[in-house]
Amino acid sequence: MSVAEKICKHIQDLPESLQTEVLDFVGYLEAKATRQGGVHDHIISSEISLALAMRGMEDEALPEYSRVDLKGEF
Repeated sequence: MSVAEKICKHIQDLPESLQTEVLDFVGYLEAKATRQGGVHDHIISSEISLALAMRGMEDEALPEYSRVDLKGEF
């Protein structure tokens, strides 16, 4: 059995939420394999970090703020 087949077998046994994490990690590895270094590395790492941090946020309700909440003291 090849490594790819072993990976597929393990992934199939995971819940879908963890399969999504694996997919994100695969994207990270692909980006890492194709990047060309320097500033480009930093940009890719930042984009991946942001994507991972924001994953699932589209399902969250936005907080409601009033004018009182928006007033600040300086």
